[in-house]
Amino acid sequence: MKITAEQIAEVLNGVIVGDSTVEVFKLSKIEEGDKGSITFLSNLKYKHFLYTTEASVVIVNKDLELTQPVKATMIQVDDSYSAFTKILEYANQIKLMKSGIEQPSVISEGVEYGDDLYLGSFCYIGKNTKIGNNVKIYPNSFVGDNVIIGDNTILFAGARIYSESVIGKNCVIHSGTIIGSDGFGFAPNSDGTYAKIPQIGNVIIEDDVEIGSCTTVDRATLGSTIIRKGVKLDNQIQIAHNVEVGEHTVIASQTGIAGSTKVGKNCVIGGQVGIVGHITIGDNVRVQAQTGVGKSIKDGEIIQGSPAMAYNDFTKSYIYFKKLPNIVKDIEELKKNKEN
Repeated sequence: MKITAEQIAEVLNGVIVGDSTVEVFKLSKIEEGDKGSITFLSNLKYKHFLYTTEASVVIVNKDLELTQPVKATMIQVDDSYSAFTKILEYANQIKLMKSGIEQPSVISEGVEYGDDLYLGSFCYIGKNTKIGNNVKIYPNSFVGDNVIIGDNTILFAGARIYSESVIGKNCVIHSGTIIGSDGFGFAPNSDGTYAKIPQIGNVIIEDDVEIGSCTTVDRATLGSTIIRKGVKLDNQIQIAHNVEVGEHTVIASQTGIAGSTKVGKNCVIGGQVGIVGHITIGDNVRVQAQTGVGKSIKDGEIIQGSPAMAYNDFTKSYIYFKKLPNIVKDIEELKKNKEN
């Protein structure tokens, strides 16, 4: 989709210097700009590219002082970095402006959906599912029976939403993610085999949640696995049955949270963290990458290590970990001297 410099200036409340009718249809770095692209300059280290770029439009700060002529049309704004971020959001909105039901796709009996639905090819929507307004479901996605999906939510290609799941408004579920698969519930038999425990609960995802690709959120054994409002989950995360993740908590890739653990609000959990089941992690907790959490954590703590310990204790101890061979050597020398 092409857009003129004049239209961009209106979006950014900027001032045009140059041809207001020039059209752009792609984004670029300033050093890689070519005809039809829009870019920006915020770091003066790259200022020399302003005079050589082939980009059609460049967003610059109003207070920028020029020393040479500029071929591109400039849009002057108060903060070029923030303005370009706004353009990225605008371009993304345009890209996602899809509607209509592509074929082949399956909409089962009893399904209700709102205005401006986009349903891509080879999608399946199960019985009695309710879908809000402006929902985008990209190709090859599966939505089971009795699912609820709120307004303005996006399911990217290949998402899998099992039956009875509830997804709120303004959520984003990325490709390959599975919501509502069975929790890991098995009971040992006397002969050493395992009997599967039926997982008859569901998953509730509240508003404004984003979940990265190939993440799995298991349904509860009974009750609900709950992802609270504003949570952000990275790619390749495992959330087990009956876990609750508090509002506005962010979790990085390859973290696993075992069953029935409660994670508080506004927590930051690094990558490759392992958290055992049936514990409580308080609000505003910081868990450093590769930490193993084996017990409940109080509000506001910062922890690291495996098993986890207080962050400051870990960093102090690590100094001695690195010196351990020399410390042992010194102890052996002291023992010899004492014996002599």
